[in-house]
Amino acid sequence: MNHRDVTGTPPMGWNSWDCYGAAVTETEVRGNAEYMARHLKEFGWEYVVVDIQWYEPGAVSSQYRPFVPLEMDGYSRLMPAENRFPSAAGGKGFKPLADYVHGLGLKFGIHIMRGIPRQAAHAGTPILGTAATAREIAHSNSICPWNTDMYGVDAAKEGAQAYYDSLFQLYAEWGVDFVKVDDIAASRLYGSHLPEIALIRQAIDKCGRPMVLSLSPGPAPVREAEFFEAHANMWRMTDDFWDRWELLLDMFDRCEQWQGRPAPGNWPDCDMLPLGHIGIRSVDGGGADRWTRFTKDEQLTMMSLWMLFRSPLFFGGEMRDNDDWTLSLLINRDALELHREGKNARPAYRDGDRIAWTAEGPRGYRYAALFNVGEQEIDVALPLSAIGAPSGLPAKDLWRNIVWEQTEPEINVSVPPHGVRLIRLG
Repeated sequence: MNHRDVTGTPPMGWNSWDCYGAAVTETEVRGNAEYMARHLKEFGWEYVVVDIQWYEPGAVSSQYRPFVPLEMDGYSRLMPAENRFPSAAGGKGFKPLADYVHGLGLKFGIHIMRGIPRQAAHAGTPILGTAATAREIAHSNSICPWNTDMYGVDAAKEGAQAYYDSLFQLYAEWGVDFVKVDDIAASRLYGSHLPEIALIRQAIDKCGRPMVLSLSPGPAPVREAEFFEAHANMWRMTDDFWDRWELLLDMFDRCEQWQGRPAPGNWPDCDMLPLGHIGIRSVDGGGADRWTRFTKDEQLTMMSLWMLFRSPLFFGGEMRDNDDWTLSLLINRDALELHREGKNARPAYRDGDRIAWTAEGPRGYRYAALFNVGEQEIDVALPLSAIGAPSGLPAKDLWRNIVWEQTEPEINVSVPPHGVRLIRLG
């Protein structure tokens, strides 16, 4: 199977980072999986992803504890901390939790850091399938500046491929469907770690189980787009995205840089959706336990841009606390159809606080997203000719569920500050 065949549409799911940082527990993962199965699965949401440091018994927040002992098997491979994931006891790893998620009709994912555990390198522990040890393949000068768990792997060393092969064979045995690899797409110290990405790609191809490969953090360099497309399914266009307007405003530029690149199996990633109840044990993003700081209009702007651009959608909040408004953002069938089947998303113009994007869709639909990034309500217009649509077509505001006949040669709507009108014609 070609790796692009794994994700014909942008992946959608939940990730534990925005609400629980490095400290999520099995009970919380199961609870969010159950919510997704009940409320979101029929709308296409399917991945349940355990984010960073599931192997760290003492993790309590998004603040990493440096140089602490990590759970590891006899072959230099990190294992779930049993005090946080009790079903992993007895060497079972994540298989029981993955089986539970699969039993709900969903898919299971994990986060890993690139490289090999420092504690394995220091101890010279064995690697399955090779005589080389962890010390011999570790690149001790290739470190992550914000987390002390790992050394990079020297791809030129004998045993490097065997190590990654052993990792992904283990993940295949567990039943993992999605792997988010961090400190690899755009390391702050070294740029993109292309040789390790190539090792990981080969390991997934050999493991016998299809897996989505997601690369973090960003901003991944556009100059490496063809490499990412050849090796991964998702790659971050941004560093961690949080509920701050300036980060959302910046995303318009990032989407413009990557326009034309989203395609089946290859999805530039705007990062997680910091919606609903976040910051429970994650203190990143400049806030503690809170509901998203985005206004409702900003939330609509974010959802509209992510959907039109066809970014992967990963909800970051504690889903069991969702109110009706937050849930409504995730189950709008018209907007999800744009996300699933849209194409040719592109900016039409930017004029001061007015930004217009357009896209095409199934059954001859044309879409217009009219944004106001300013501080006052303004009118935003777009000629129908800019989206290749004649006058006289039915029009629908997808978030407000308002329908009319567009008889004028241009769309002209009032848009609130930091807001959007997402319109479908046809």
